[in-house]
Amino acid sequence: MASYTYPVARPEGSLTVAQIHLLLQSPQLIAKRVADLTKMRFVADYLLSGRYTAAGGGLFYETGEEIFAADSPEAVGPGGEYPKTVLTQGEIAAAKTVKWGIETDITDEKISQQGIAIINKALIRLSNTVVKHVDGVAMAVIASKVTSTFASPAPWTTAGAAIEALTSISLTRSDAGTGLDLSTVVLKPTQYAKLIRILVDDKALPREQGNIAVTGNLPVDALGFTWVTSPFYTGTDPLLIDRDQLGGVADEKLGSPGYASFGGSGVETKSDRHRDDKYELRARRVVVPVVTEPLAGVKITNTGL
Repeated sequence: MASYTYPVARPEGSLTVAQIHLLLQSPQLIAKRVADLTKMRFVADYLLSGRYTAAGGGLFYETGEEIFAADSPEAVGPGGEYPKTVLTQGEIAAAKTVKWGIETDITDEKISQQGIAIINKALIRLSNTVVKHVDGVAMAVIASKVTSTFASPAPWTTAGAAIEALTSISLTRSDAGTGLDLSTVVLKPTQYAKLIRILVDDKALPREQGNIAVTGNLPVDALGFTWVTSPFYTGTDPLLIDRDQLGGVADEKLGSPGYASFGGSGVETKSDRHRDDKYELRARRVVVPVVTEPLAGVKITNTGL
């Protein structure tokens, strides 16, 4: 009896032409497939962890809001009154949602000739395109709002040099009483590859399951920081951010008939039967990314990456 050393991908069960047509007529099944394809792929949702609901085509939010109350707590005796403070407010800003969408045609001939493969290929391409565009918009918003910089004391040629710079700016922001915890590093792919090589050479990565050299999993948690990369981040310098306070993403539900989404992915899909012997497959996301606290991020210069 043969025994497999490595996991083997199992082929998807064969579907008849009639079953494929039934699949394309089920909005929830199509939405589930797209949700599976886009799961954990939107870097926008990861870096901007706040979740807001947009209504009426836009979102009002406060930016630059104080993290702490204006007054200090006081000692309170038994049955005594608590001191009251008035919470300060940030500046009101507005952002408009945009409907980013794309569609493609799947003819009956393609279904007959290629089966489920043509459906999977179409959904993958539509999903990839939506992810690419929304993430690109989000990274542009972050880059435009996060304007503060910090010069690394030395180029990042060793793990120690990188950690010295990151720890220094993180503690500086924390000591300033901002309540921020900058602990996520965002790099473009070429910088990320160099950084991983440095961490591997210096034996600075965790062992076994936590080691990207072993698992290939992203993001990476090492040396007290989380390391993230995205092909849609085009900045020349690494970013150090507080994911919990940087900002968020607002999705708007239009309630359009025939559209479906699954698992909170944010992507809505629709499959329409056209009179010209084809289906129109569509994917969209009605969304706006916002940065509510620009100080929750800083660009690190002089890294040499």
